[in-house]
Formats: sequence, C-alpha cells, structure tokens
Amino acid sequence: MKKIMMIGFGAMAREVISRLPDGVSIGWVVARPHHHQAIQQALGHGVQAIEHPSACQERPDLVLECASQKAVHEFGEFILNSGWKLALISTGALADKPLFQRLVQAEQRHQGELIVLSGAVAGMDGLASAREGGLDSVTYTSNKSPASWRGSPAEKLVDLDNVTEPVVFFEGSARDAAQQFPANANVAATVALMGIGMDLTKVKLRVDPHTSRNTHTIFAAGAFGEFHIELNGNPLPTNPKTSTLAALSAVQVCRRLVDGGLVA
Repeated sequence: MKKIMMIGFGAMAREVISRLPDGVSIGWVVARPHHHQAIQQALGHGVQAIEHPSACQERPDLVLECASQKAVHEFGEFILNSGWKLALISTGALADKPLFQRLVQAEQRHQGELIVLSGAVAGMDGLASAREGGLDSVTYTSNKSPASWRGSPAEKLVDLDNVTEPVVFFEGSARDAAQQFPANANVAATVALMGIGMDLTKVKLRVDPHTSRNTHTIFAAGAFGEFHIELNGNPLPTNPKTSTLAALSAVQVCRRLVDGGLVA
C-alpha cells in the first residue's frame, strides 16, 4: 500500500480522494485547523490532519498538492528538502522566479523530485518533444464561462454579470497570467514550462457567456512543424474554476505509484 500526503481539502482534493486507485491511501492531509474536523469526519481517524508537512513523522510515497499557489510557497521547499516527491497542480507558483530556483536547488541537493502535473490540458509530452527541435512560438488561450472567472481579477476587467459575447480581457505572457490569475491560469504556466518558458509563451484569457465548459487551446510552431490542440473540459460541479481533467491528472500520478511508473 502506497501512502500519500495531500495538501489541501477543497473541491479538487476531495475529487481526487474519491477516485484514488486501489493500493493508494491517504496518510496525511495538510490543511488549516478549521478544516481538521471535517477531514477526520470524512476520512476517519487513521488519517492525520496537520497544519504543516513537518508534523509528519514518516516518509510519504508522494506529496500531492491540490491547494493553491500559496501552498507551494509555504510548503514546497520543506518537502523537497526532505527528499520527498512533490506533485504540483498549482504550477502557476513556478512563475515566481526566486521560488522556482529555490525549489530546483532543493530538488537537486536533497534528491527530492518536483513533478509538474499536466492538469487540465493534453499534449504536454508532444510540446516538450517539439521544444527539443526548437520552438518559434507558443500561444495558449483559455475560454471559460463567467462563473469560472468570478472571484478573480477578471471581475475588474469585464462585467461578468452582463457580458453577452466572448471577450478577451487579458493578453500577455504566461508569467503575468499565472501571477495575476493564480486560481485560473495554472494551465498557462504548465504550457510554458513544457514549451518555451514563462516570458515567451503568449496567453489570452477570454470569458464566454455561451459556454459551460473550460476550453484550452494551444498553438505551437517550430522546426518540427506546427500543431493545434483544443480541449473542451467539464468543470468540477463543486468548483467551476477547476477542470475535471486537472483532478484526474492528480489521480493518474497516484496510479503511477502502484503501477510502477513512479518509483517511490
């Protein structure tokens, strides 16, 4: 039995827990104290609800972050300095250059492993392969419903209550998108990490009142040729900001633990 640590207990974390493959169990959940009672009620007293990974006295087979960019800032270095494996959903945190450098250094010095999950998109293996031959350009467009942009800076850029046609409200680099829209633009960071980097990857964020899906479009061109990927994902019913596929990418890394694709 593989024993993992979960960071976060929100909608995505609960979705992942409900889908864990056989052979994987939750040993610890890192969350704020006001969540601890709910964690114990939902998962039983065999699971430890803790405030910081340092409270864990064992070695998890995997630490799975399903919380926020803030959680990566708070716990990422400790986890990698402990020599543990850390799988990230909130990849936008890596747009912070000093943090990214510290995490890479911790990974190298202490034999930890930083795993960037594919999240809500597909084709990241192909994008990384194309990078080997030289990429000229990568453009990522995110198209979501008004509900998916609520609670984000988009509210100050477009009238989400009265928008009647699709509107692009942000154009810029992946770094800017990930830092300005931390709960919505992790995909932009993932695409950048697998392609030509945070500053060269172009990003467009769009609100569309005619959709209920989260649409992710990637166009890449380079020495290999060019490709166009479009994925229309269903959001989690409990959190429209999050695509169901993002949660499934976290489930898949857990399956790799038991299938041997991820050495513990």
